[in-house]
Amino acid sequence: MAATTHTVTNQASPLVGYDVFTADRALSEAVERHTAPELLDGVREELTELGHSAGSAQAQQWGAQANENPPKLRTHDRYGNRIDEVEFHPSWHRLLGHAVTAGLTDAWGRPAGHVRRAAGFLVWTQAEGGHGCPVSMTHAAVPALRTDPALAAEWEPRLTSHVYEEGLRPASRKGGVLFGMGMTEKQGGSDVRANTTSAVPLSADGEYLLTGHKWFCSAPMSDGFLVLAQAPGGLTCFLVPRVLEDETRNAFAIQRLKDKLGNRSNASSEVEFDGTWARRVGEEGRGVRTIIEMVAATRLDCVIGSAAIMRQAVAQAVHHASYRSAFGGLLVDKPLMRNVLADLALESEAATTLALRLAAAYDVDTEQERAFLRLAVPAAKYWVTKRCTPVAGEALECLGGNGYVEESGMPRLLREAPLNSIWEGSGNVQALDVLRALQREPQALNAFLQEVGRARGADHRLDGAIKDLLTELADLDGIEARARRLVERMALVLQGSLLVRWAPPEVADAFCASRLGGDWGAAFGTLPHSLDLASVVERARAEV
Repeated sequence: MAATTHTVTNQASPLVGYDVFTADRALSEAVERHTAPELLDGVREELTELGHSAGSAQAQQWGAQANENPPKLRTHDRYGNRIDEVEFHPSWHRLLGHAVTAGLTDAWGRPAGHVRRAAGFLVWTQAEGGHGCPVSMTHAAVPALRTDPALAAEWEPRLTSHVYEEGLRPASRKGGVLFGMGMTEKQGGSDVRANTTSAVPLSADGEYLLTGHKWFCSAPMSDGFLVLAQAPGGLTCFLVPRVLEDETRNAFAIQRLKDKLGNRSNASSEVEFDGTWARRVGEEGRGVRTIIEMVAATRLDCVIGSAAIMRQAVAQAVHHASYRSAFGGLLVDKPLMRNVLADLALESEAATTLALRLAAAYDVDTEQERAFLRLAVPAAKYWVTKRCTPVAGEALECLGGNGYVEESGMPRLLREAPLNSIWEGSGNVQALDVLRALQREPQALNAFLQEVGRARGADHRLDGAIKDLLTELADLDGIEARARRLVERMALVLQGSLLVRWAPPEVADAFCASRLGGDWGAAFGTLPHSLDLASVVERARAEV
């Protein structure tokens, strides 16, 4: 039957077949800013190649397939043998393999390693967010393992390898491995010192048997896991391999997979340890201190992952509005829609700029930068991840009914958006961590204030916000009840200072007027109408 009544017009074409990296001006400029000139051409080439892959129809299909076909738990084989395996769709393996091959688990030993890896993570996870979990934890396990030089020598080359090999085999027989992490237990949640998993030492030095459970253990098909358990000397960090060197399976019973709001391509599991062999990492009783650098690195990845979701959401919204006509013209040219898009673009650029600044601090690795990260990472993790969900929701609304259907990809972004705010400690945990650093580590506050102080005098609204922040910081008594307000202000001042220094004037002006100057409503699209909003929107456009 001829579709004479159904001619399709006034629909935006799919945003596909473009370079995700180069099209993101805020990201590409940040990479240039934080990369040594002699390395820049190579880093650009690497990220451009990854950007073309991320924007391809193939990668978009992989992302959709991995989420439409979520992982399946196989506790037993057909004969009744316990196997505890998770089956993933082939597209999951393609996404994960591409991430590893692109070096997204290899940052700690390469020049500009953290900047290039953060930019790559931001680019590639726009294709699909769920597979970023094992990528992130594998990357973040390196600093924890370095507390034990022997373990680091054995495992770090495997973790930073650019080779992806699926399947469970002894780690020594694989060209590259992935890591997971298990800290949370049912009775404790974020309070990991309430963990009850026990660790009994064996006769061989550093070897233990674990008994207990983990309420959340992501990526259970990884080759190894860092977990916390109670040893005779207190809470301690351990390395648990899935397969032992004699090729027998370690005791690692997967009880069930979580049925989650989003992040559906990734397997999040509940696991039981019953005589599970483990190697101690670090000293007994210093488990939190040993694993804290891993936690910090994964918190930064929460910031980067949220920036990726926001960037993809904004790119989709601007693209749709650039081709969709309504009320006599293109949506992107309508003043009110332009205000909404510019407001979203500001949030996205501020998140990206902050994420790359934090990654660059890891590359510099001085005492000053480490002190800066101590406050900046939890503050950024608190604020950027919280902004992700409203940005994704508003961007979806820009597409109207087209954005509400699964085929648009926008519902998947919206479901994924809350994850990073919860993972590795939700909002209150981050706010309390900032308070802890303020009270115990004065050098961290000094480094933070020096960073934001580099932009003083450039914008009167930023100067006023810094002054107000100093007033709040002067009184830490009874501060817990207002910790969220304080940490929000710290993150906004830090973002504002970075944008004033590095973003185009129209971006910095709009950010400071709204986020710091108070000329802003409670919803997106309430920026002052006198600003150069057209330039802000044009900067956020992804050219196909």
